[in-house]
Amino acid sequence: MSNPRLFDRALVRLSPSAPGEDVAGFLQGLVTHDVKGPLPVWAGLLSPQGKALFDFIVWPDGADALLLDVEAAQAPALVRRLSLYRLRRKITIALAEDLGVFWEGHTGDGGAADPRLAALGQRWIGPMADDDVAVDAQWLAHRLKLGVTEGLAELGSDQTLWLEANAAELNGVSFTKGCYVGQENTARMNWRQKVNRRLAVVPLDQSDPARQRVAYPDLGLAVDHLRTEAITHPPHWLAPALAASAGE
Repeated sequence: MSNPRLFDRALVRLSPSAPGEDVAGFLQGLVTHDVKGPLPVWAGLLSPQGKALFDFIVWPDGADALLLDVEAAQAPALVRRLSLYRLRRKITIALAEDLGVFWEGHTGDGGAADPRLAALGQRWIGPMADDDVAVDAQWLAHRLKLGVTEGLAELGSDQTLWLEANAAELNGVSFTKGCYVGQENTARMNWRQKVNRRLAVVPLDQSDPARQRVAYPDLGLAVDHLRTEAITHPPHWLAPALAASAGE
């Protein structure tokens, strides 16, 4: 039976190359979420100022290794960036070219519910096959319908503060796990509850060209970077945060 694969996704494997090397501990000090707790989790690798450079889903890979489910086009750059932080640690960081990311729009068949939002469906990691069916277009439409943004085209690189990408509402950040790159500004924004702008999926005919990140003409949608008061029809998972902000 053919499997529904996301051909636009790739996997980066972090594995110890010497006994006793702590891969999870290495990543824990870099990314926004707790990778020593239950996995998978959605996380970001940020600039020191707290702006998104990469976003990915972290999966376990046996007892000692981790897999990062990331945009395929961004995977080589993520390998290079993580390698800069590795220094002398004996950790191998490389593309896992034997594995793919698979997706269905429902849950309950043995995959893991998307850690951002259960309505996004289920994902799983497995070997690739020649008869895998591409479902990238279906995934894009499903994700945007739910108002969830991801990836370079929508988040930008060093353009969007992590909380402006709705990371708190989509379970993309831990405020208790300790330090990581960009943690200070992210924690300050959360403590002050000052997220003045957010990414939002809007009808293309209502998109503000000055605020538009990317347009999807075939879907009639765009992703804009808007002031919170300009988001008039938020998805259900974002509405409480906007209401709380408006009531301050």
